[in-house]
Amino acid sequence: MGQVFYPYEPEQTLLLPPSLRDWVPEGHLAHFVSDTVDQLDLTALYARYEQREDGRGQLAYEPRLLLKLLIYAYAVGLFSSRKIAQAVEDLVPLRYLAAGQLPSHRTLARFRQEHIAQFQGLFVQVVRIARAAGLVAMGTLAIDGSKLKANASKHKAMSYGRMQEADARLRREIAQITQRAQEVDAAEDVEFGPDFRGDELPAELRRRETRRAKIREAMERLEAEEAAHDDASGRGQSRPGGLKRPIGVPPATQQMNFTDPESRLMKTASGGFEQCYNAQLAIDAERQIIVAAAVTEKAADNGQLGPLEEQAEANTGVRTATLLADAGYKAEANFAALEQRGVDAYVSLGKGEEPRATAAGSGGPCTQRMARKLRTDEGRRRFKRRKAIVEPVYGWIKQVLGFRAVSMRGLAKAKGEWSLVCLVLNLCRIATLTVPA
Repeated sequence: MGQVFYPYEPEQTLLLPPSLRDWVPEGHLAHFVSDTVDQLDLTALYARYEQREDGRGQLAYEPRLLLKLLIYAYAVGLFSSRKIAQAVEDLVPLRYLAAGQLPSHRTLARFRQEHIAQFQGLFVQVVRIARAAGLVAMGTLAIDGSKLKANASKHKAMSYGRMQEADARLRREIAQITQRAQEVDAAEDVEFGPDFRGDELPAELRRRETRRAKIREAMERLEAEEAAHDDASGRGQSRPGGLKRPIGVPPATQQMNFTDPESRLMKTASGGFEQCYNAQLAIDAERQIIVAAAVTEKAADNGQLGPLEEQAEANTGVRTATLLADAGYKAEANFAALEQRGVDAYVSLGKGEEPRATAAGSGGPCTQRMARKLRTDEGRRRFKRRKAIVEPVYGWIKQVLGFRAVSMRGLAKAKGEWSLVCLVLNLCRIATLTVPA
C-alpha cells in the first residue's frame, strides 16, 4: 500500500460558513493588532464622518477596519496603498482584519491622507498602553536621529544662486519671445486661419513663464524662511550696516526642492547626499519602546534634544531620570535646560561615540560640567549604553520593516507617517514581549 494523503478537494463546499478568525493561528500579530485597535479611542477618526448628519452618500468603510489594515501592512513592510489593497486579497491575516471586505487602494490612500494628523495621538495612546503594561520605566532615555528619504529627487532641487541666474535668463528669453511674437502677429493671423485669433501665447513662451513662476515661488519661500531665521537669531542687530549678505537674503548655496519644497538635501550615513527629512526618536531603555518621535526639515539634531525629552514626559506622564545622546545634540543651551529640569544627561562632546573629546575648561559652565561627568568611570559606563539602546530600534525600522523613505510629500505628512511607523513598531514590541508564543 502506498503513501496515504490528507483529503484534498479544492472545490469542496462547506456546510457552515467558516470563521475568519479561525484562519489565523492564536498568538498571531493580526489578533493583537485587532484587539488593540478595538481598545483605542478613535473619536478623532470618526469625527469627520459624523459631520454628515443626513447619512446620504455612498457607504463608507469602518475606520477601525482601515486602521487595522494600515497598521498590519506597515508591520509586514507594505507601505504602498496599491500593494496593501492587493495584499488584502492575497494574505490571510489582512483578509481576516478586513472581515472579507476589499477596500480599494484609493480608499486606503485617502484614509491615510485624511487622518495623517491623528496618527500622533494614536501613537501616544500606544505609548501609554506600554507604560501600563510595565514596559516603560523612564529610568533611562536614549535619543537619536536618522535621515529618511523624502518622496522627491535631489535632482529636482536648485540653489538660490542658480534660481537668480535662471530667473534673469528666463526673463530675457520671455521678453525676446514676446517681441518676436508681436512682430509676426499679422503673418500668423493668415497662417492660423479664421478659427484662431492669432495672438495666443506660443507654447515656448508658456513653458518659460511657467518655469519662471515656479522659480520665483521657490525664491520667495527661501527668502521668507531666511528672514524668519535672521529675525529669530538676531542677525545683524549688533552691526546692521556691516553685513555682507542683507537680512532676508539666503546664501547662494541654499537649496530648495521643487517636488517637495519642505524637504532638504542632507548627508546620509552612506556618505552621499539625498533629499531627506530628519527623523528623531526617544527610546526607553527598559524594553526599547519608543516614547517620543518627531520629524524636522533641519539636518542638525541639536535643536531637538529638549523638545523630545519634554514630549517623552508628556506622553508617559513621567520625567526621565537619565538621558543619553550623541555629539549631534551637544549645546550649552541644551545642557542648561536639562540641568534646570533635573535630568541627569550624558551627551557626547566628541565625535561619534567618543564621549569626552574636548579640551579641559573649554565651553560654557554647563559644557564643562558635562565634560567632567563624562570623564568619570560612571559617566563612561552610562554613556556606553546609548548605542545598544537606540541602534537596534532604527535597525528594526529600516531593515525589518523596510521603512527608509516617506510615502507622502510635505513636513506635516512626513510627521504623521513617522508617528504611524513608530506606533506600528511599538505594537510589534508589545506583542513580542506580552503575547504567549
